[in-house]
Amino acid sequence: MTFPISKAPWNKGKLVGQKLPLKLEQIWAIRIRLEIANNIRELAMFNMAIDCKLRSCDLVKLLVRDISRNGEVLDRAQVTQQKTSQPVQFEITKKTRESVEAWIELRGLSGMDYLWPSRMRKFDHITTHQYARLVKKWITSIGLDPSVYATHSMRRSKATLIYKKTKNLRAVHVNIPVSVAPLIRVFRSLVFRQVFL
Repeated sequence: MTFPISKAPWNKGKLVGQKLPLKLEQIWAIRIRLEIANNIRELAMFNMAIDCKLRSCDLVKLLVRDISRNGEVLDRAQVTQQKTSQPVQFEITKKTRESVEAWIELRGLSGMDYLWPSRMRKFDHITTHQYARLVKKWITSIGLDPSVYATHSMRRSKATLIYKKTKNLRAVHVNIPVSVAPLIRVFRSLVFRQVFL
């Protein structure tokens, strides 16, 4: 007995699987576009997303006090991840500190304020969907295919750059908030792509 299939599979015609990390020249292309447009908010968000390597649910919930003290953005910060409930540390580079400080000053944000406040709902942060739309906008602004890049691309980019430079998984592990097992799987797939694709 056969049953007619009434609708197409959810993934028909879609690319599924791991999203690609951004390359250094792509990161700089997006940064330069945001700087030229004088888009302080998006530049700060983009830089922080690359540096902190947090999941989007953790990035959008960052508070000003999580990353700054006495009006200055810290060079290292620590937050607790929503998914794992584990604390993670991350480095905040000088360029990111400068852009985030400019954003905080522009908006007049302080301690308990969300770093990325919602424009629609007072006392709330932007949603992960809003963040995903911004990432898609950044990706398409430099001519990349948004079906192969997404919010997770932001998370993976810095780790990939560190690995390409050092070829040392331990250096990557120190700089990305994940356990070693998923990290090794990610880099095996990256090495496979570099060798065979």
